Amino acid sequence: MEAGFELITTSTSVHIVAIFALIVVISINYYTVQNMTSFFFMAKRLKTLTPYFHAVNFIVAYTGAVLSGFTHDLNPTIILMIPVALFLMISEIKRYKKMRVIRLNQVELQEEFRVYAKKIYLMQIIAIALMYIVAKLF
Repeated sequence: MEAGFELITTSTSVHIVAIFALIVVISINYYTVQNMTSFFFMAKRLKTLTPYFHAVNFIVAYTGAVLSGFTHDLNPTIILMIPVALFLMISEIKRYKKMRVIRLNQVELQEEFRVYAKKIYLMQIIAIALMYIVAKLF
């Protein structure tokens, strides 16, 4: 029983830290899109941070699955967390695919991408915040 309690405690701690790390990565990406004037350097930084985003999102999803599986708890809040994690992953993949085809001489596409990326990052932060509110309410 002691090992189970330790697994739950450790997984919960890692899950919470990973959620905060995910918010930090999203915030850094938003800041990058908002403040970098050079599209080349902005794209390079976003390309560098994309694997970190996916790794942290995986850690959040995996520790959540471990906690849910170990406690045999599958309530509606946990079921809602699955599409939120998928939304974060899919929206980041779509953002990356849209960014990688833009060339340096396509200024109008660069400006459209900045608006698109800002919306994506704001939606990701809102999704995490709403999931937190739902988790606390239920």
